[in-house]
Amino acid sequence: MMLYLVPFWVAFLVGILVGWAWKPKWAELLTQKLSSVVSKSLELSLPPSSSMSPMFCLKNFGSSSCLNSLNMQPEAWVIDNGEQGKTLSVSPSEYDNSSTSRSVVNEGCSSAITEEDLKHLCQLVEMRDGGPTWMHMMDRSTPNMSYQAWRRDPKTGPPQYRSRTVFENATARMVRDFFWDDEFRPKWDDMLAYSATIEECSTTGTMVVQWIRKFPFFCSDREYIIGRRIWEVDGSYYCVTKGVTGASVPRRSKPRRVDLYYSSWYIRAVESRRGNGQLTACEVLLFHHEDMGIPWEIAKLGVRQGMWGTVKKIEPGLCAYQKERESLASLSQSAYMAQVNTKISMEYLISLKSNEDLSRSDVDSTSENPLAQNISRALIYGGLIVLACSLDHGALSKTFIFGMGRKLTDRGNRPS
Repeated sequence: MMLYLVPFWVAFLVGILVGWAWKPKWAELLTQKLSSVVSKSLELSLPPSSSMSPMFCLKNFGSSSCLNSLNMQPEAWVIDNGEQGKTLSVSPSEYDNSSTSRSVVNEGCSSAITEEDLKHLCQLVEMRDGGPTWMHMMDRSTPNMSYQAWRRDPKTGPPQYRSRTVFENATARMVRDFFWDDEFRPKWDDMLAYSATIEECSTTGTMVVQWIRKFPFFCSDREYIIGRRIWEVDGSYYCVTKGVTGASVPRRSKPRRVDLYYSSWYIRAVESRRGNGQLTACEVLLFHHEDMGIPWEIAKLGVRQGMWGTVKKIEPGLCAYQKERESLASLSQSAYMAQVNTKISMEYLISLKSNEDLSRSDVDSTSENPLAQNISRALIYGGLIVLACSLDHGALSKTFIFGMGRKLTDRGNRPS
């Protein structure tokens, strides 16, 4: 009898662990309903008490607030408002399995983004930042969008990317709000798991936000503390976003924080490619680089293979955003902050660049070196081999990983 019962109980326990790890949404809802029913019944029998009561921990079982009340140590992410004396907090468990944006705002102006950042973005737009040559990566299009991408490898730091996207039938204002709207972004950017506004300035429009982004199974989630600000020049927009120090959000082991992050746009109205002579299209120049903590050669291959799949989601997302804006009278808070920008004249912008003495960055019209692509494929294969050997000794995992490697390299052989 024992010979039959032992395997049964082992299988039962394994099933519970697997079921808990891959718990469906209906199970979570059922758990919440059961918890609410039990909590209501206990509320009738227990007197009201403080946050250290058993009732509080039952409602928040497994959450940081319950554990904090038991340990008498606040472990939430604390945001200290020095000007107004407020202390706000964000629970790190809030972003789990959630793509909605939440805001915890510390009113006050921030010096995270300055005119030096505006000046640097202008240098990038005019290709006078003194950097290396841009190598052409991609040239794709859809009926309502055209896309071009370049990459360059500085002597120090991660690879840098430059792209030019033209959206038909879109205004610069709408595209500006679209990229700034964190509440709407999860509808087209499925990598954004959580976003919160930490600080905003109602005078300059400067914001400090927190993002947590999801990555594939071989890479853990990443946390970003981003400062951002917009300058308007004659209907065009210089939008700066970059990583800033987040002293008010303590660093944790998970998710891993990305310190080096830069992603900025120049948005303006341009003539439609349909040749009607009207400025009914919108051009976006994007400059992006970040250090996620993975080997840069592997990161370059991943970006190259996934770039177009990510970019082509933007155009239908923008169309959906335009329709939603037409039907809704109110704006989200982040979209509203996009309209609170710093207006400057062209003369003032020219005066910022008057002391520049940097060489012009060239653009190479040829594609990337085939040898570099072969080296990248060799590196990704090596990384996959290490991953397969480190997971377990099963043949299924290794076959799956090597199959992915072959698929990636086969795609790399196709022309862009």
